[in-house]
Amino acid sequence: MSNTPPATDRPEGSIGELGEFAVIDRITAGTTMTGSVELGPGDDAAVVTTPDGRVVISVDMLVDGVHFRSDWAGHEQIGRRAALAAMSDIAAMGAVPTGLVVAVAAPPSLPAERMLELGRGLSAAAAEAGAALVGGDLTRADALSLAVTVIGDLRGVRPVRRSGARAGDVVAVTGRLGWAAAGLTVLSRGFRSPAALVNAYRVPEPPLAAGPVAAASGATSMVDVSDGLLADLGHVAHASGVAINIRSASLQVHPRLVEVAAALGRDPLDWVLTGGDDHALAATFPHGATLPPGWEAIGSVGVPGDLGPVVTVDGAVREGAGGWDHFG
Repeated sequence: MSNTPPATDRPEGSIGELGEFAVIDRITAGTTMTGSVELGPGDDAAVVTTPDGRVVISVDMLVDGVHFRSDWAGHEQIGRRAALAAMSDIAAMGAVPTGLVVAVAAPPSLPAERMLELGRGLSAAAAEAGAALVGGDLTRADALSLAVTVIGDLRGVRPVRRSGARAGDVVAVTGRLGWAAAGLTVLSRGFRSPAALVNAYRVPEPPLAAGPVAAASGATSMVDVSDGLLADLGHVAHASGVAINIRSASLQVHPRLVEVAAALGRDPLDWVLTGGDDHALAATFPHGATLPPGWEAIGSVGVPGDLGPVVTVDGAVREGAGGWDHFG
């Protein structure tokens, strides 16, 4: 049963006025534990059971003005986005997220209610995935940032790595592609609609459950599409020492993307191929294998030629960046 405080329990003032430990107490009062949590918030560390005997762990950092803008999204949306983006990396290994630890840095002037909204978003997204927010840290900084560490359970399957793709494999994806990138473009132009695209940028809908299903179905490699389909499949190509070719005709470009791209003078395929933040999953499967429900074949894996490990589109290297690079 959730211990979420009633909606009328809204703290006044800033987090600096309320104080670090009072803020933490308010946030943790609204968290719901799962069966895998032996000890939740309240001690120096949490204890989460690992029935598989192996721990899958990943960390993701989000910074205001880089990964999100707090004037474009509510703090509950920011919390949801942070948790979902971090858990997608666990799903890409074929694992199930079980616990989240979050370190937050924020200006002391941030209203306390905004911080509680952030916590509600983190906790809700974790709970919906069957995980729990089990602890964290809070400190002061000039800008809001979150570092979300997720632990996961493989439940007896092997981890699906980026290095397992082999010539002859089929490349497939599940989840949305291009929606968040289109939403970012819309927001950057000063618009707030279409709401479906803008909301896709604010809060992604990663297919978390599809990762473990793909692992159980024999996926040879898998990756979270956080920076762009071409960029992230590029990681698979280099790690596996293969060439990957994408068939553009096999990519689903939603009519809404086409409509907005026409209005903004953009090519919707650019969003699909190079846009991240939707956190779709891309994987390779053995030739002839039956793809799990929700997965669509979009290409094939081959032997690298003169260009070495590379990702091509319709047999040609696509000009321009393949996705987001923080230092590129």
